[in-house]
Amino acid sequence: MNKEWMKIFVAACFEVLWVVGLKHADNPWEWAGTVVAIIVSFYLLIAAGNKLPVGTVYAVFVGLGTAGTVLSEIIFFGEPVKIAKLLLIVVLLVGVIGLKLVTDEKEGEKSS
Repeated sequence: MNKEWMKIFVAACFEVLWVVGLKHADNPWEWAGTVVAIIVSFYLLIAAGNKLPVGTVYAVFVGLGTAGTVLSEIIFFGEPVKIAKLLLIVVLLVGVIGLKLVTDEKEGEKSS
């Protein structure tokens, strides 16, 4: 995995943090952490979008963030586990992995 795809993965992890923070933050420190997670997430998303196709970057970012958010709600916050929900996450992740596999890293590079 190259550096740009790693940025997307890390950005998606921070996306999970800020989405959970928006729902569960109760004090100024938790809100500050949520804001930092938003900033880091979008900074990395934009940085990866400078080198890779923006549509693919955004789709992978949102797909990973969605799957991570749903799984974190199940694991950490007692959201009910439904087989259909888990199967749909698998379908989503298959699509995200497929997008990554068919994307040529050279496609999104800006010519200077």
